Amino acid sequence: MTTSRFPEPTFGDRLELIEERSAALRAAAGKADPSVRVPGCPDWSVADLVGHVAEVQRFWAATVAAGPALRPPADAAGPGREPSVDLMEWSARSTRVLLDALNAVGPDAGCWTWWAESGNPATSGAVARHQVQEAAVHARDAQDAAGTPEPVPSVVAVDAVDEFLHVGFGSLDGWPHAPARVRLVSDEGPAWMLILDETGASVVRGGAGGAPQVGATLSGSASDLLLGLYRRAPWDGDPLRLTGDAALVRQLAVWPPLG
Repeated sequence: MTTSRFPEPTFGDRLELIEERSAALRAAAGKADPSVRVPGCPDWSVADLVGHVAEVQRFWAATVAAGPALRPPADAAGPGREPSVDLMEWSARSTRVLLDALNAVGPDAGCWTWWAESGNPATSGAVARHQVQEAAVHARDAQDAAGTPEPVPSVVAVDAVDEFLHVGFGSLDGWPHAPARVRLVSDEGPAWMLILDETGASVVRGGAGGAPQVGATLSGSASDLLLGLYRRAPWDGDPLRLTGDAALVRQLAVWPPLG
């Protein structure tokens, strides 16, 4: 991995991380009762979670393979799991389908993405980056359900926070409250300034920590920041450290929809 202040995993790194985090999800899910509810996704059982990630991986495999488009391919979901195929086996096959599709086109191929209008890259490399995040957060969900939660690995979490702020927040409509700035500072070093106004959200890596216009600062490990962004951890209390306007942070915590 690169050792820059804002580490950028290579395309190959991200493929390895998709495989690793998907395997971590299956390992944790295998230790849990398949019918147990997932704390981070209470409408899902562990079996639902494993199936969801498999379906998502097949969706993006088909989308990447289809190339540039204004909408995803009609058959992007791919074939469902045959009753005779074990869920974990189908999940492993789905991960391989995604990795094969990404390997086949490389990092720079254009494709449909839901975030294209945000100005962020609509490429196979961007899909790989997002799929690391998807697998990592859901692996943590499976670990929670199994009673064995682990931090999201730092190399994944730092890149995922950066991607979430630029793509997730950057794809949202205008901020519905007074203009504000929120700084996020990871224990690993990287920090971000989130600028909120009527146009939506923009992000600056780093940012002036002592600037008077900063309404609130959230500090913690990149894993805890990521889990906070995904509403798996509270934003205004342990394990994150908050200074500044707690009401602003509570507004921000419920602003982005998590579809």
